[in-house]
Amino acid sequence: MSSFINHHFYPSVCTSKHALPINPTSPFYLGIPNFRQKSRFMHLTPRCFSRQIDPLDKQKKRSFSVKECAISLALAAALISGVPSLSWERHAEALTSPVLPDLAVLISGPPIKDPEALLRYALPIDNKAIREVQKPLEDITESLRVAGLKALDSVERNLKQASRALKNGKSLIIAGLAESKKDRGVELLDKLEAGMGELQQIVENRNREGVAPKQRELLQYVGSVEEDMVDGFPYEVPEEYQTMPLLKGRAVVEMKVKVKDNPNVDNCVFRIVLDGYNAPVTAGNFLDLVERHFYDGMEIQRADGFVVQTGDPEGPAEGFIDPSTEKPRTIPLEIMVEGEKVPVYGSTLEELGLYKAQTKLPFNAFGTMAMAREEFENNSGSSQIFWLLKESELTPSNANILDGRYAVFGYVTDNQDYLADLKVGDVIESVQAVSGVDNLVNPTYKIAG
Repeated sequence: MSSFINHHFYPSVCTSKHALPINPTSPFYLGIPNFRQKSRFMHLTPRCFSRQIDPLDKQKKRSFSVKECAISLALAAALISGVPSLSWERHAEALTSPVLPDLAVLISGPPIKDPEALLRYALPIDNKAIREVQKPLEDITESLRVAGLKALDSVERNLKQASRALKNGKSLIIAGLAESKKDRGVELLDKLEAGMGELQQIVENRNREGVAPKQRELLQYVGSVEEDMVDGFPYEVPEEYQTMPLLKGRAVVEMKVKVKDNPNVDNCVFRIVLDGYNAPVTAGNFLDLVERHFYDGMEIQRADGFVVQTGDPEGPAEGFIDPSTEKPRTIPLEIMVEGEKVPVYGSTLEELGLYKAQTKLPFNAFGTMAMAREEFENNSGSSQIFWLLKESELTPSNANILDGRYAVFGYVTDNQDYLADLKVGDVIESVQAVSGVDNLVNPTYKIAG
């Protein structure tokens, strides 16, 4: 179930250095971290760093409208009368925001949680034939949930379906390739076809352990073919943002973290895919900071089991100060909605009344990467970033309170499970781009200063 809760009931993912204290008049407190603090962290799980909130911080007061109160009471009644209980915590604050009239969103089919699958579906393409190859190959993951060698019977059915789809739809897939990438795409399809034969042999040999690695290889071929269907950047970024660093395509970065005080993990390298097709401004801003080595040597600043956060520089600034202008750089909230060709800028989907809209880059996967911002300032993102870890009642995949409120711009695709082992004080030794830098336009890191 997806519960739409107004801001009386949940805190935000923000960047201010001062934490709001607990609102003692609010009926519920939600165990979601509040990013409106620089060096103060709430204790939510045994692995977390804990420090008391400064009692001198002043409470921000907002008035309740009659309509908001009515919705709040209705929600409370719904919770008591049968809606699954939510995970409320004493330490979380209660905030206010525009009211959401719907309490649930109907989701068709199980949510997609695999980050690489999310990235494949987020590509700006419309080719049914390749999707019909992709889907049964992805379904192999579900087939492998069956214990023992019985799973291989389901895997074989998935494989036959994918092979049939490739045979019947190959000409349509080739027709969908961008002209400049057609030769490479055809070569990848040949590798995909050969790989399917190899997977068939693995199944016939009853080698269950060999299935998953080969499946991932085949899906990487599929994803590459789909990327070769994108011919240039598919839309114009609004004029007011065209001079900002923009990622017009995708890029891959590797983040190396030095993990302290953990005998099981030392150095860990996280592979992150940045999606500029759906978040060109947000992804471009981050990649530009990566090329400036902005994050190198920075500590993890929040790690509470729900999110991992970093990006707040030393000193009074809450974000990146461009040395060439000596001014802070902020970026707009940027959300791509399913079915639209251009992202929404400057407004949450809630503010636009798009209560049931689905985002192209949802908070579905463990390690979803997004831009933090000020609580009441949509266009205040700068350098603070976070990765979502915990799936709770308020963050179910496909419909949660973060979708449409914060700009997702990438996913961790390798070693994402180790994000849960990071702690406050662990050091980001480096973040380096390994591909896609040529898709970055208007880079400022090349400007002296």
